[in-house]
This record gives sequence, C-alpha cells and structure tokens, in this order.
Amino acid sequence: MTDEQSKVLRIIDANLNRSMEAMRTIEEYTRFIIADRPRTETLKQMRHDLQELAEDLPLVERILARDSVGDVGRHVTTASEYERKDVSHVVLASFGRLKQSLRSLEEYGKIFDAEVGCAFEKLRYQTYDLEKCLVAQAVANDTFETLTIYGLVPGGATLSEFESHVRSLLLAGIDVIQLRDKQLDDKTLLERARHLRKLIDGEIERSGRLVLMIVNDRPDICRMSRADGVHLGQTEISLQDARQLLGNQFLIGISTHHTEQVEQAIRDGADYIGCGPTFPSTTKDFSDFPGLDFLTWVASNCSLPAFAIGGIDKDNIHKIAEAGFSRVAVSGCIGPNNDHRSIIKTLKTTMARYQLASAD
Repeated sequence: MTDEQSKVLRIIDANLNRSMEAMRTIEEYTRFIIADRPRTETLKQMRHDLQELAEDLPLVERILARDSVGDVGRHVTTASEYERKDVSHVVLASFGRLKQSLRSLEEYGKIFDAEVGCAFEKLRYQTYDLEKCLVAQAVANDTFETLTIYGLVPGGATLSEFESHVRSLLLAGIDVIQLRDKQLDDKTLLERARHLRKLIDGEIERSGRLVLMIVNDRPDICRMSRADGVHLGQTEISLQDARQLLGNQFLIGISTHHTEQVEQAIRDGADYIGCGPTFPSTTKDFSDFPGLDFLTWVASNCSLPAFAIGGIDKDNIHKIAEAGFSRVAVSGCIGPNNDHRSIIKTLKTTMARYQLASAD
C-alpha cells in the first residue's frame, strides 16, 4: 500500500467514525426524545448499511493508519463546536456532521471502489430526506402544540346556516375546523371554503389565538381558499401527489386505521394523522373499528400530532385520554344544535386532567 493510500484510509476511518457517531446521536433523539419507532428503525438500518460498507474497506489497515496524536486538526476548534442550546441544536449539528462525513466517504471511497462510493452517496441522500422529515415534523409539532379539538363540519344547507355553525364553534374555543362535505358541488364548496377562511381569520384577529382551517380531500380547494392544509383518506389522492400540488407551505393530514398506515404516513411526511375509528359514529359508517388498542399503540410509537376520531363525545372522552391521547377530532357531538361551549370545554378539560395526572 502506498503512502498516499494509507493517508486516504486515515481519512476514511475518521469519517466512518464521525458518521457512526452522528447516526447514533440522531437515533437517540428519535428513540428516546420523540419516541418515533419508524424513524428509529430507519436510522438503525442506515447504521447497519454503513457498517457493511465499512467491512468492504481494509479494517486493519484503517486502524493502523490512525494518528490522533499527530492530527494537526485535533486542536483546531471554533466556539460554536461547544455550544448546544437545546436538543434540536444537537440533532441539527449531528446531521451537519453526518452529511459532511458521508460526502468525504463518497469521494475518497471511490479511490478504492467506485461502487462503495456510490453506496455512500445513497446514504447521503437518505440523510437529506431524513433531516427534512424530522425538521418538518418538529415544525408540525410546534404548530399543533396547543391545538386539541378538531371539528369536522359540513357546508350546511345555506351559507347563513354554515356561518352560524362555524361562528358558534369558534366562540366555543375550537382549535381546528375541517370543511368536509361530499354533497356540495365544486362551486358551492369553494364558496363555503372561502367563507370559512374569512370567519377563521376574524376569530384569529379577535382572540389572538391560533385556529387552523383544513379542507377534506381537495388540495385544489385548499389552495384556492387559502386554507392551512388538506386532509386525505387512504383511498384519496396520495400524500406525495398532494405535496407536489401544494408544496411545503400547506399542512397535509392522513387518516390511519392500523399500525402499518401510521408508519407509512410518517415515512411519507404527513404533518399529522387521524386515528380511528375508535367508536361507532353517527356521521359515518365503518366496517372495522381499530378501537382503543390502536390509540394506545399510536401514543407509544408515533411522535406526529395525532387526533383520535370516530364516535367521540363527552361520555367516552375519558377512554381516549386513558389511551394516552390529548387530541380528538369530532363531528357528531358538535352538530349545529348542540351546546358547543359545554362540549368543547368538557373535552379539553378531561384530556388536560389525564395528561396532568400522567405527568405526575
């Protein structure tokens, strides 16, 4: 082995170690901080793939090429290397190290094996995608942090009826309103959506609190009405297609009915998920009910904002809270003629009480 090859192995060895260490640091975040099982599994697989690539490079020669004492860069540091403001800062710094190390491995690895260099490139692009997903998820978690009651409302027989219903919900403290109406023609649906935007903007200006507007199934109506996002079912347009239409400035939620769909929603980059149906509903027929066991699994394995849905009301909200959920999507119990203020207050206080008890 030439002197130059030995020095290249020294570079490869250093960057393999940096990459492994950075991956482990990020994995600790997904595993212990946000309890995100799918992304923890992704990182574990990436570490495994990196280890396999390392085994294609001469181990003994790599170790013998190490020279920590003689490393001229060992004591070349900057103040920012020792500054970590919070967990997110740690994770972003680790991603920075990982991307740089993989790029070095890609370039210098080509000297020994072009295919190995290409495999490092693949890992680098996986890193870019993972970083984007985790940052987007952190933004979504911040957005939904205080939002717990998500209402699904129809367009109403008339515009005035729709407005009266929405105004009552807003005054009662609802956090998210989804316009969901399969019966209205497109022109009327867009009219309702634009009016909903106006009503929500008025509430935000009046109260100073955040209220989100979501449109069911229709990315086009979402964009034209300036909604905050769209909600998609499992049989509607795919999340990837919706993201292509809407870009990253709109939220995209996904309905999930079993664990595989939750994991797929996470991989696809959903901003939030609906989980259910939990109980029989008065507004929609279901042939299968994942129930409370599904909610318990989601609460323990998913870090995305998640809303329990399906037949939820004042009488069973305690069961939702016991399953570990602090957000619900409701429809039947917030119909136009119901006492919205009393219902929303009960839902919020019950979930808050259980959340406080679990924290103790």
